Amino acid sequence: MKIAVSVDVPSIEEGLAFFGDTFCFRTVAEPYTGLALIEADGQRLLLTARAEGSTPHPDATAGRTYRRHWTPVHLDFHVADVAATRDRALAAGARLEAWHEPPGRPPVAFMSDPFGHGFCLIGDPAQAAT
Repeated sequence: MKIAVSVDVPSIEEGLAFFGDTFCFRTVAEPYTGLALIEADGQRLLLTARAEGSTPHPDATAGRTYRRHWTPVHLDFHVADVAATRDRALAAGARLEAWHEPPGRPPVAFMSDPFGHGFCLIGDPAQAAT
């Protein structure tokens, strides 16, 4: 089995700017208008351009929003340098929602991207705070 992750963004250009600037993702393919397959360090995401207010399925009672929203599914990015990645994400339009440096554990940042999706940055155990 293989799992693919798709992320809705208001435009491919905005998605590429955020994920490229923050995580160094680069475009691998654009199979259709409004879709971009991006890759960094062997990891892939599919960016899907969907307009604000568009509905995700026929029975939806609310349209898409790119304001901060809650979802039970989010992305965890395991990175070598959480602080540097956090700073790049902030510069690219993300928000820091919580920062943790628990003793004996790597740092963790709870964040949201410019499109309202929550995500976490999780540090390498070698970065554990003492």
